[in-house]
Amino acid sequence: MRIELLAVLALFPTLLAAQEHVTVKGRIVNRQGEAVEYVQIGVPKHQIGTISDAEGRFEIEVPRDTLVFFHVSYQQTSFPVTGPADDVTIVLHEQELPPAVSIGGNAKEKYLMRPGMNVLKDIGVISTSLKDGHPSGRELGSVAKAAKPFLVKEILFSIRSNHIPGCVASINIYRIEGKTESFVNVLHRPIYFDVAVSDGPQHFDIRPEEPLLLEPGRYFIAFQVVGYDGQAPQTGEPAMDFNVFLKNSYLRETALGRMEHFPVNIGIAVKGFEYQ
Repeated sequence: MRIELLAVLALFPTLLAAQEHVTVKGRIVNRQGEAVEYVQIGVPKHQIGTISDAEGRFEIEVPRDTLVFFHVSYQQTSFPVTGPADDVTIVLHEQELPPAVSIGGNAKEKYLMRPGMNVLKDIGVISTSLKDGHPSGRELGSVAKAAKPFLVKEILFSIRSNHIPGCVASINIYRIEGKTESFVNVLHRPIYFDVAVSDGPQHFDIRPEEPLLLEPGRYFIAFQVVGYDGQAPQTGEPAMDFNVFLKNSYLRETALGRMEHFPVNIGIAVKGFEYQ
């Protein structure tokens, strides 16, 4: 018993060191040395995550473990954390996406997806907050199914209210593949836009700049808060609200390694042309 106790005591400093958090600061660039904006950064198994700013700069407190970097336009990259670091440079390599495909034939204008039924009206809302004073990478969205090739022209949705100053948000589209429901990005770059502070509703009509042809399959159209300026709401306070629409969807936080099925969505509609 005495020998076992001594062995545990000898290991105790090591166990404490393994849980100790250190601060890592740095900047994320591409191979040309240009800043990469709004990269999700985290240690998924410890449920720790954040997002870099518009200049690619980041700061995060993590245990001595592997820090992982996620951005839909770039390949996933990791960095081993062995101690505090003040000036880390992370270089991301571009993601190779298949070239845009043009398709002939007749096309008719239609909605690929509508929001579903607006339930609970003014009583219920879906809220997203800033975790620990910054965005953590949560994606809210809706699921669409393309039965035929579909050219996306407009992505429409509304925000009930927003209290995040200088808020920058993004729209992205993922193809859902396989029984494990892996998410494969289909945009070369997320669509970024500003959201004003307002107690009232704001309506958005997002039009992709790049040709966006969806092959038959299932897709996740995702909304995400990626940045803000000024004084953020206190931790835990609702920062942005959406009306509740009755249709299955997902909540997804790549940097935290989490994805949940969600019975309602935030009311995204997708309009464009379906090819016959």
